[in-house]
Amino acid sequence: MVSRRILTLVLSCATGLAVSSCGSDYPLGPEQEAAAKNATSTLSGTITGAGSSAQGPAMNAWQAEFAAIHPDVRVQYSPDGSGAGRGALLAGAVDFAGSDAYLSDEELEESREVCGPQGAFNIPAYVAPISIAFNLPGIESLNLDAETIARIFRGEITNWTDPAIASQNPDVDLPDLRVAPVSRSDDSGTTENFTDYLHAVVPEIWTHEADGTFPGELAGENAKGNAGVVSTVSSTEGAVTYADDSAVGPPLGRAKLLVGDEYVAVSPEAAAAAIDEAEPVEGRAEFDIALNLDRKTTAPGAYPLVLVSYHIFCSTYEEEETANLVKTFGTFVVSEEGQQAAAEAAGSAPISESLSERATEAINTISVEN
Repeated sequence: MVSRRILTLVLSCATGLAVSSCGSDYPLGPEQEAAAKNATSTLSGTITGAGSSAQGPAMNAWQAEFAAIHPDVRVQYSPDGSGAGRGALLAGAVDFAGSDAYLSDEELEESREVCGPQGAFNIPAYVAPISIAFNLPGIESLNLDAETIARIFRGEITNWTDPAIASQNPDVDLPDLRVAPVSRSDDSGTTENFTDYLHAVVPEIWTHEADGTFPGELAGENAKGNAGVVSTVSSTEGAVTYADDSAVGPPLGRAKLLVGDEYVAVSPEAAAAAIDEAEPVEGRAEFDIALNLDRKTTAPGAYPLVLVSYHIFCSTYEEEETANLVKTFGTFVVSEEGQQAAAEAAGSAPISESLSERATEAINTISVEN
């Protein structure tokens, strides 16, 4: 097994990952500082993670709330994108990864080199809708079906007055503006979920299979991270992108998706309704909780363009301290308290009580390498 602790300190400082030995700590609010002063926890140490930028706002809340309970523990996280996070874990550079896509079968096999014979496993930590966000001054909402969205991002719909858009929005005064699609430039779980949705619902139009990298041959601008695409669209009238809903705000509007016979607005509740339709991925280990989403659901009120963002842990760690810290932080994240902190900070949908219990049981199986 590769020595994760050595790689963590070397690679994280080299790549800018903030750890206690080469970066600054996250701030605590007044209530959290007061709680930290009265905390009785004896845990201490640092664990590092990297990955999903969609988890960024939730992670900030988790770090602060966890520090209030365990003031001598530092949880450091670099939101470099899901692909980068999975790669860092597989390289032994971090103790856990955040990813908007679960580990592939090939990645699971690769993880055995760093994580021991049982490899790594996926735990749902953050559930959030992906918004179709656009910059059309004075317009806060549009109705769009999957076919129209696919054609927009294929570069086939080039003006906001296109009949495909106008027919779904008869009461909206659409501007005569060029449609400027903006995609992610990095390997992104948000992109993988977005392309999975399009390929599942309109495969005859979106022929590309789900992938964390946006198809390079399709026209349009690109930017890194949720913050990058939202910033680009915010400064460009007529632009449109896909992004974690927590990153979307004024001046951008959001699309309602056609689900069955109704247009469904983006919301945590609608995302949770879609997760209720999910099924476990077949062929995985007992404590791996990877989920298959039903993108074609017609369940009332469900919003199927949703991401389940995972925390990916090793089944075994070399050091007892690391294993204990990872288990303690992991179980906090999936607890009712941790999920509520994320919901308040990022507008995410808390995982269900039953899923929380399964996740806690799985995390508690983490052990120390013999």
